[in-house]
Amino acid sequence: MTVGVLALQGAFREHRQRLEQLGAGVREVRLPADLAGLSGLILPGGESTTMVRLLTEGGLWHPLRDFHAAGGALWGTCAGAIVLAREVMGGSPSLPPQPGLGLLDITVQRNAFGRQVDSFTAPLDIAGLDAPFPAVFIRAPVITRVGPAARALATLGDRTAHVQQGRVLASAFHPELTEDTRLHRVFLGLAGERAY
Repeated sequence: MTVGVLALQGAFREHRQRLEQLGAGVREVRLPADLAGLSGLILPGGESTTMVRLLTEGGLWHPLRDFHAAGGALWGTCAGAIVLAREVMGGSPSLPPQPGLGLLDITVQRNAFGRQVDSFTAPLDIAGLDAPFPAVFIRAPVITRVGPAARALATLGDRTAHVQQGRVLASAFHPELTEDTRLHRVFLGLAGERAY
C-alpha cells in the first residue's frame, strides 16, 4: 500500500517521516498524476490560502475531489483540514471566506486559536485512542460546526479539534510534530480499506 502526502508547502516532510516510521510506502504529491495508485492522501499543515492557490494553479483541485469520490482516504491537518471543509470562515471579520474542497461536512474558522505566539501543546482525548494525544496547535483553526455526516472525535474545551466523516479525517492540530504515531496509524487503517 502506498499513501501520499501533498507536498506543495507546509509540514509534508514530517508527515512522510511518521508514515515511514510505520513502514508505509509514501509518495510526495505535487501533480495530478502523482495521485495514481494511492490508497490515501494527507493534506498537511501550512498556510491554507497558499495551499488553495497552489492546488488550483497546479490542477489538483478537481483531481482531489475525484480521488475522494473513488474511495481514497484523506486526512487534513491544520491548514489541510481547512482545505477539506465545506465552509471556511476567516480568522477575523475582516478576512473573507475561503473556498474549501467541500469533502467534509464541517465549518472551520481559520486561525481561531490565535497567532503564532499563541501556539501550545495540549493532551487531547481522542475517541478510539487509549491515552491522550499530545496535540500541537499552531495558528490552528477551530471546527465550529460538525454536520450530520461527520462525527467529532475530540474537543479541547468546547472547541472541536478532530473529526471523521467516512474515510476522511480532519485535525485542527499538527500530529506530525510529535513522536506519537497513533493517528498516522489510524489513517493508514482507513487507507488500507482501499489498498490496491
